Amino acid sequence: MIIYNVTSNLEESIHERWLHWMQTKHITDVLATGKFTAARLARVLIDEEMGGVTYAVQYTTDCKETLQRYYDEDAPRLREEGHRMFGDKMIAFRTELEVLSDHFSVE
Repeated sequence: MIIYNVTSNLEESIHERWLHWMQTKHITDVLATGKFTAARLARVLIDEEMGGVTYAVQYTTDCKETLQRYYDEDAPRLREEGHRMFGDKMIAFRTELEVLSDHFSVE
C-alpha cells in the first residue's frame, strides 16, 4: 500500500475557503479518479515558522504504478485548479510513503 501525502501551508486569509473547497470538492475529485481507495484530512498542530495554517491530506492507493498513473493522467489538472483559486497564498509539498505494516491497540 502507498500513501500519497500532500501537506499544504495556507495564509490565514484563504484558510476557511480552502478548507471548504478541500472537504466539498477537491478530495472528492481526487477520489473520483479511481486511483485511490481512501483519503484522510488532518490539521498539522505544530506552529510553522512561516506562519499560516498547515494541513496534510493522505490518499491511499494500492501501488506505486497506480500513483504514477495519477501523476500522468490527473494531477496536472487537479493541481491547476488549486493554483488558480489560491495562487501564492498556498504552498504544498508532496511525499510518497510505503506502508510496511499496520499495528492496532488491543484494548
